[in-house]
Amino acid sequence: MEIYSQDRSTDRQPVAAGTYYESNKSVLLKNISGHFEDCRKSSANRKVRAIISPHAGYIFSGTIAASAISATQKDSDFKNIFLIGSSHIMAFDGASVYNTGDYITPLGKAEVNREIANKLKKENKVFDFPVTAHLQEHSLEVQVPLIQYYYDETPPIVPIVIGTNNTNTIKSIAEALRPYFTADNLFLISSDFSHYPSYKDAVEVDNRTAESIISGKPETFLTTLRTNSEKNIDGLATSMCGWASGLMLMYLAEGDENLEFERIDYCNSGDTPYGDKDRVVGYHAIALIEKNHNTNARESSSENMLSFTKQEKEQLFAIARNSIKTMLYDNERITIDEHKIPESLKNHFGAFVTLKIDGRLRGCIGRFLSSDPLYEVVRASALSSAFEDTRFRPLTREEYEKVDMEITVLGPMKKINDTNEIILGKHGIYIKKDFRSGTMLPQVAIENGWDVVQFLGYTSRDKAGLGWDGWKNAELYIYEGLVLEEKDK
Repeated sequence: MEIYSQDRSTDRQPVAAGTYYESNKSVLLKNISGHFEDCRKSSANRKVRAIISPHAGYIFSGTIAASAISATQKDSDFKNIFLIGSSHIMAFDGASVYNTGDYITPLGKAEVNREIANKLKKENKVFDFPVTAHLQEHSLEVQVPLIQYYYDETPPIVPIVIGTNNTNTIKSIAEALRPYFTADNLFLISSDFSHYPSYKDAVEVDNRTAESIISGKPETFLTTLRTNSEKNIDGLATSMCGWASGLMLMYLAEGDENLEFERIDYCNSGDTPYGDKDRVVGYHAIALIEKNHNTNARESSSENMLSFTKQEKEQLFAIARNSIKTMLYDNERITIDEHKIPESLKNHFGAFVTLKIDGRLRGCIGRFLSSDPLYEVVRASALSSAFEDTRFRPLTREEYEKVDMEITVLGPMKKINDTNEIILGKHGIYIKKDFRSGTMLPQVAIENGWDVVQFLGYTSRDKAGLGWDGWKNAELYIYEGLVLEEKDK
């Protein structure tokens, strides 16, 4: 029996404020702003249909949640956000949709689309469960302040708590929601991933679980959950606390060839200053996107991958600088614990490390393509730039203290037939003919004030050894480079 009458408005009051996130409005706004500033940003050139976002305390998972929401645009004109999570409080054979009022947070009122909520409840027996399932449930609430902060105009929400692990019932929930699973609405699935294994085990389990979601196949996902459980990993209580909600989304997306899941970012509580490494919780940001939303979908994906948080940039510079310092002072190569490296720095990108003193070049070496992860490429390139660039003598200890550093991360190369495709400042160029080749990074043309013809000419003559006009009879490639600058030495 319902506690609240549908004819009487009863707003849902916050229960997670002061525990999962700050209850003071000004402090909360400052904290959320920091999470969105630090999070991984996604390309604007795509249509996001759904996201999977964590719901732990903001100090643990706030930045990953921000990266999930940032996969959408601030000015998105979503008609509704369907906010869906699995109950941590009670079990029931279906779903509960909040239809008696709005959701309240320290940032104000988030409007609930009661028309849709009432319609779901009236027309689908699987939604005929009391709104009491929402009253103490934190998983949906923690998403609401992030939504209120991020969007220029906060869309109405449709809060849904799933109380069952029965796959047939979950399919019924998906079918009831299918009419609303359109480009006009965003589906936000609230879920953390592995609970309580060690740091190393969490990284492995969470990777397997995420890959099974990326497959887009519900049965693969369910099999992976069973396999993780059967491994009897010490401390592992679940691979994904909201797996039923995630499965529901996979049922909705199944069979649509134009939809694909994409990993955005990952960390676990052991990556934060507030968590230990022995008992962690995992957090993924995953998006469901339309593949053919625009003609530049593939380029958009590449641009999205060439994006790093403030902490990731700092980690790359720490690796580069410590590599040089350890070789200078101890004549040794540093050892890197790969388990402490975020997944984004394990992608197979090329990179160049540039050293300068008082604005003058002091070394620049790197790789275009590599079978090694990015952090390894940066480590090796830093050492080569300091000690193996034949244009300069090896770097000294005195010079090390004065050196400024740039890291340029390179996207994939694209062969071109028209030099009009070259965008100065955005594209580096690679020229190849027979056994001769050469490149210049994107920033070089801007630093020297060159036009496209000069950029080609200098690269052809000075780097590829083909003469000023040699590029005209050579293979031309462009690539994008993300230039990272060291803020503090």
